[in-house]
Amino acid sequence: MRLLLVEDDAILGDGLKVGLSLEGYAVDWLTDGAQADEALKLNHYDLIVLDLNLPRMDGMNVLKNLRKRKDSTPVLVLTARDGVSERVAGLDNGADDFVCKPFDLTEVCARLRALARRHEGHGIPLLEHKGVTIDPAAHLVFYNGIAVELSQKEYEILNYLMTHIGHVTSRARLEEALYAWGSEVESNAVEVHIHHLRKKLDVNLIRTIRGVGYIIDQA
Repeated sequence: MRLLLVEDDAILGDGLKVGLSLEGYAVDWLTDGAQADEALKLNHYDLIVLDLNLPRMDGMNVLKNLRKRKDSTPVLVLTARDGVSERVAGLDNGADDFVCKPFDLTEVCARLRALARRHEGHGIPLLEHKGVTIDPAAHLVFYNGIAVELSQKEYEILNYLMTHIGHVTSRARLEEALYAWGSEVESNAVEVHIHHLRKKLDVNLIRTIRGVGYIIDQA
């Protein structure tokens, strides 16, 4: 999943980017609110991790602008402001969840997984379809009850398609979800990962719609 991290503290931001990348997120990291506001106008993200105390434009205004554009991307706010009034203001302006500094990375990751599930309409932690089961919390995949070993990119593609069952996803959209800014993407990377998934799972699970993209059918 593609994630925008907005945090002006260099040490904290770098630690979060590394930690979230290890969790499988494609992380774009920005350090001021004005940059974030522009990036959110031009790019699609699956999740946003947003600090409030930012240069040029504070996080609350970034959040307000996002929601004014009718963008429903889940936002996890990181803040040192632990007062109730601050949290109420953030929620009223469209924040989905809060974590107060200092925080534990494992809690941030758990909250992000929960936000992603709710946003995609999956209230339960397991995704199940056509014999395939994904446990997002443990990053495990099973096919007909047997554990299947996937690479990180294979897992992310499968997870993305399983959370968008019945919807066609273009190769470009998958690349956006899998790779952060500046990452080198081979021209056939998605096709190779899809090929491996078909070999490891049901060959008919992921259907190619030529010239359009990929889909896991509902039926």
